[in-house]
Amino acid sequence: MDFQQKCLELRKAKGGLWETALKVKVENQDDLSTVYTPGIAAPCRAIAKDPALARVLTQKRNTVAVISDGSAVLGLGNIGPQASLPVMEGKCMLLKAFADVDAMPIVLDTQDTEEIIRTIIHMAPTFGGINLEDIAAPRCFEIEARLTKALDIPVFHDDQHGTAMVALAALKNALKVVGKSKTSIKVVIAGAGAAGMATAKLWQAWGIGNIIMTDSKGIIDCDREELSDPKKAFCTYQEGTIKEALVGADVFIGLSNKPDMLDREMVRSMNPEPIIFAMANPDPEILPPEAKAGGAAIIATGRSDFPNQINNVLIFPGLFRGLLDAGITKIDTALKLRVAEGLADIVEHPTAEYIIPSAFDKNVVKVVSQAVIYQK
Repeated sequence: MDFQQKCLELRKAKGGLWETALKVKVENQDDLSTVYTPGIAAPCRAIAKDPALARVLTQKRNTVAVISDGSAVLGLGNIGPQASLPVMEGKCMLLKAFADVDAMPIVLDTQDTEEIIRTIIHMAPTFGGINLEDIAAPRCFEIEARLTKALDIPVFHDDQHGTAMVALAALKNALKVVGKSKTSIKVVIAGAGAAGMATAKLWQAWGIGNIIMTDSKGIIDCDREELSDPKKAFCTYQEGTIKEALVGADVFIGLSNKPDMLDREMVRSMNPEPIIFAMANPDPEILPPEAKAGGAAIIATGRSDFPNQINNVLIFPGLFRGLLDAGITKIDTALKLRVAEGLADIVEHPTAEYIIPSAFDKNVVKVVSQAVIYQK
C-alpha cells in the first residue's frame, strides 16, 4: 500500500486531520450568557487575582503547543514552516488519540533563534506545555535551554529527548536478549544532530561509557577544527570513517537520515550478536534483511512494516499526560531515565523481534505518565 498517497488523499478529503471541539454546548441565550458575557467576567476576575487559577479555569491545564520552524522536518530537511504543518497536525492528533491531551499546531515563519525564543515566551501563557518539533541543531539546543529557564511550564524537544528515551528502552531489552552489559559495550552513533546528541547524553547517563559519535565527515575527532560545543562533548582522539568506527562495536544506532550507509560487511565487522537500530525515515541506514545477512542479532527501525519499531509516539503522549496532570515544570535526566526504563519493562519477556511495545499497547501511556508523575 502506498501510505504517502493515501495520506495525501485523506488530508485533501478532510482538509487536514485536526480540528477544535467544544466541551459544552451553546444552544440558547442562557448558554451564551453563561459561557460568554456576562458570565465570563467571573473567571477573568478570579485569574487576575490568582494567575495560578488559569490551570483550573481554562484549557491551559490540558493544552500543549506543538511548535516548529520547519528547519529539520523528518528526513526532508529544511522545508519551511508551511510544509512542516502536516507533521505538527499529526503530532497533535497523536497527543489527543493516545493520551487525551489537547494540542495546537503552530509553525513560525522565522528561523532566527532570538525571534523564536521571544515569540514562544510571548505565547506561553496560553499553554500548559511546549513541544518543540523539527528545529535544526545546533539552534534547537539553545532554544530549548533558554525556554526551559524562562518559562514556568515544561518545554520538551521531542526530536532530542523522545528519540533518546524510546531508543534507550529498546536498547535495555536488546541487551537482555543478547546477554550483554551496558558497561562493557561499544556504541556507534551515526548522526550528531539533535537526536544523536541527546541520545548520547542520556545513554551515557544510563551508564554506557564507550560511545563513538560520527557525522557526515566520519568519527568526530577532537583535533578537528571548528567543532561545535555539543560535538566537543563527545569527540574522541581518533580519526576514521563510519566503517572504521564499527569495527568491534556492539551497537549501531542510525540517526543520520542517510539511507543505505551500512552494508552487511560492515555489520560483520562488529562484535558477535550486534544490535542494529537503523532509524532513518522513511529509508533506514540499512534494511533489515541486509543487516540480518550480516549477522545482526537484533534489528530495529523507525518503520511500522518491520519488527521493533522505535517510534517517539511511545513517549510524548504519556509524557505530556504526566507533566500536565502533576503540574511538573522541568524535565530532568532522572525523569527521562525513569520513563525509558518503565517503557522497557512493559515487555516482560523480550525477544529478538520484540524489544519494544506497540504504540497501541494500552499500558504505554499509563506507564509513561506514571513514571513522570513519580518525579514530583
